[in-house]
Amino acid sequence: MGETPTSTAPATPTVEKPSYKPAESIISAISVGFIFILFGSIYVLALPSNLFERLVAFFGSLTLRQVPGMGISLPAPVSPGTHIVFYNAVFQFCIGLILLEIAVLALRLMWDSPVKRTAETIGNLVFWSGAAFLANTFLTAQTTVNTWFAFWSGILIAVGLSMIARAAILLVRK
Repeated sequence: MGETPTSTAPATPTVEKPSYKPAESIISAISVGFIFILFGSIYVLALPSNLFERLVAFFGSLTLRQVPGMGISLPAPVSPGTHIVFYNAVFQFCIGLILLEIAVLALRLMWDSPVKRTAETIGNLVFWSGAAFLANTFLTAQTTVNTWFAFWSGILIAVGLSMIARAAILLVRK
């Protein structure tokens, strides 16, 4: 009375999908830790200059400047070539993130991370590589308003290349 019938058929085995959460958590922890180390290292590398003062001076010097050959104004430093300490820090940050993305990519490939995450990492690597190249090329002591806006045009190109790289990986690995 009140008993439910039980099945005597063998249970069908369930195929468990591997969990990526532990690997992704490790990658996240490594990334966050590396970012803290990177910020501290860049500050120390900027010594004896005070990077914080240089950062404040850079942002304090931003004014609206007319983009050469266009009728619009966008933020640019009053004297773009005077912020070399800040520009060096930007370049060093980009190089640090390139190294981080290479390490993350190696871990993702080794741990067989989802394709979406691997594509994101490759896209990030493309972006930071482009940003480092652009910072090293355009953000120098000889930076002018023209090269300042050329740098930002290049950043837009790097964003586009990054998105194309992600899409290509997703398309190839699909």
